[in-house]
Amino acid sequence: MPKGKILIVDDNKSILSALELLLQNVYKDIKSISNPNQITSIKNLMDYDLVLLDMNFSAGINNGNEGLYWLKRIKNLAPDVSVVMITAYGDIELAVRALKEGATDFILKPWDNKKLLATLQAAFQLRESKRKISALKQKENGLKDIINNNNRSIVGNSKALTYILKLTQKVAKTNANVLITGENGTGKELIAKEIHNWSKRNNEILVSVDMGSITESLFESELFGHIKGAFTDAHTDRIGKFEAAHKGTLFLDEIGNLPLQLQAKLLTVIQNKEIVKIGSNTPIPIDIRLVCATNCNLEKMVEDGLFREDLLYRINTIHLEVPPLRQRENDILLLSDFFLDLFCNKYNKKPLKIDESAQKKLLNHNWPGNIRELQHTIERCVILSDGNNLTTSDFIFKERIKTSQTTFDTTLDDMEKSMISNAISKHEGNYSAAANQLGITRQTLYNKIKRYNL
Repeated sequence: MPKGKILIVDDNKSILSALELLLQNVYKDIKSISNPNQITSIKNLMDYDLVLLDMNFSAGINNGNEGLYWLKRIKNLAPDVSVVMITAYGDIELAVRALKEGATDFILKPWDNKKLLATLQAAFQLRESKRKISALKQKENGLKDIINNNNRSIVGNSKALTYILKLTQKVAKTNANVLITGENGTGKELIAKEIHNWSKRNNEILVSVDMGSITESLFESELFGHIKGAFTDAHTDRIGKFEAAHKGTLFLDEIGNLPLQLQAKLLTVIQNKEIVKIGSNTPIPIDIRLVCATNCNLEKMVEDGLFREDLLYRINTIHLEVPPLRQRENDILLLSDFFLDLFCNKYNKKPLKIDESAQKKLLNHNWPGNIRELQHTIERCVILSDGNNLTTSDFIFKERIKTSQTTFDTTLDDMEKSMISNAISKHEGNYSAAANQLGITRQTLYNKIKRYNL
């Protein structure tokens, strides 16, 4: 079936008629004009796929300047339209000049019908490719916007939060590597997102990687990628997280959970600023802004031989410590109202309010789970609520069970949670040391921490 839109511009009406006859079964829409001045009055010139343009229009003038002039005008009005020039045998040098000025190709007079059709078909395919690339670029930009704006913003105005946000904004304008530390549930990932949003890379994406959830066997494939056939299940090429974050920001969460042997591989990539995919010997340059986060005491881990000192220096150009919720008293009620509105909308509940006595209870709670605990607490209250107000009886906080207080009424889950909590506390957040004490793998410990919301 004929498809595509072509504009033919030539002052010779016999040539126009011949071309129309030749192309009528090839192109769905053919428009012919003998005066190039009509080009600027054509509506939606950008909708055309091809323009077939003569080089000369005025009698006695054969220098081709007219064709070059109108070529430039067309490319200004419709940059992606393919323009094919019509020229005589003696104008080859002029045709080459037209190619440098943006023409897609040229056709010699008198032409061979097969060659003309082939030339126009190639120019049409080029136009189609440009359309697809443009659509993909728009889609890519749309996806970047969705990815970069898919997380909620930071809520609060306490002194502790204001201070860390000022530092974050100052650091974001540089390209320095940043290490974000803080207790579980304090919002370290949100700080990483703010660094990206305030940086010069905010038009690219922020790629987040949970280092604690990546198994050692898949580490290189996940971060650096692999080529088809590199190992048994490598059925296709795969882009790693480093390559996906090229020109953007790479956020490595739970960096303290990375085993020593993998730390060396990560250090090499950071130092050399290039990756090598599994199964390949070709280095690929990478340009990323590196942001890492952990709730571990990395200095203590370095002393214990569990974290490489040289890697710590690489990721710790700037250190940001996110304050726990108990140091952000002014923000507790603000965050509570924020989550209240969020979950009322999510579960189609009528607007709820927290009464004064319940507010005091929230302010007096220590919030060991920080913002994540507050979020889960508010969500539970919204789901179970029946009235318009939340009272003290709606907020039930479970005290952390100490091993010395364990009785026969304690469940196995409570005992396990208590043992894990004590081990983590004893080793100051060092997951590897805690796992060794408990006799489980680091990955198992990480899964249980998530299960018990520790």
